[in-house]
Amino acid sequence: MVKIQVNKLNTLRGHNHSIYALSGGVSAHHFYTGSGDGMVVAWDLRQPKDGVLLAKLPNSVYALAVDKKRNLLFIGQNFEGIHAIDLDTKKEVWSLKITSNAIFDLKVIGDLLLVATGDGVLVVVNIEEKSLVRHLKISEKSLRVLSVDPFRQQFSVGASDNQVKVFAWQDWKPVALLEGHSNSVFALGYSPDGKTLISGGRDALLKFWDTTDFSQQSSVAAHMYAINYLSFREDGRFFVTCSMDKSIKLWDASEFKLLKVIDKARHAGHGTSINKIIWTAYNDQVVAVSDDRTVSVWDIHISH
Repeated sequence: MVKIQVNKLNTLRGHNHSIYALSGGVSAHHFYTGSGDGMVVAWDLRQPKDGVLLAKLPNSVYALAVDKKRNLLFIGQNFEGIHAIDLDTKKEVWSLKITSNAIFDLKVIGDLLLVATGDGVLVVVNIEEKSLVRHLKISEKSLRVLSVDPFRQQFSVGASDNQVKVFAWQDWKPVALLEGHSNSVFALGYSPDGKTLISGGRDALLKFWDTTDFSQQSSVAAHMYAINYLSFREDGRFFVTCSMDKSIKLWDASEFKLLKVIDKARHAGHGTSINKIIWTAYNDQVVAVSDDRTVSVWDIHISH
């Protein structure tokens, strides 16, 4: 029998607008948030109350990504492009205007930065050369989320055309097309062992795909409203989802089973849509961000 204790550790304030972007840091105790008013803030889970403003951009920030190799934070600024912040000096070191569309997600693969845009184009940037290397037209609708396979040289893209597309990044050729969602795909994540890809989205369903043949293993009606994001615990045994229905849900990753609901009524959770969530490696703490302009930090203790 699994026993789960949930304890809210902190509510962090400082943003003046809905918080849309969230990324872990180079160290497990660091994380970064970005909001609708263009503010990007650095936080430290060891002293969580003291957020540091890293950037104030003129447009909304939906996407952040950390480049651990070069100690950079990439910010996706809507309708403009990307900004690279040196995490030592906390200063912008370069930027590239790469799109006039919204930027919904960013992922670093080696020396490349993948940029998912609102016009269905995946922009690939060479980080070392600070240059564009490829435009990949993937959809007629917005690309919403990216996830990188931890073992195969592949990545997945979830889009507003209700599909998940899998690509190999050596030749940029499509590997698989995953159909089954009836609305936009916002949440996407490979299990740490690489065996399962989980997708979720506006249809409030979670779908579990076997990455060997991309067959659908299961489909679960997971939330009342759109699933905005998901994140695995480091060991891959559990994952969390967050939703427009204001709840965080904890799942058993192998049995595709709901274990716990974290919400306002039971745990003093968020009062509006929860937009992003990450399960950090720092003391197993979970961080979530919301339209209510706050960051919540949770201790989720799971015992048998």
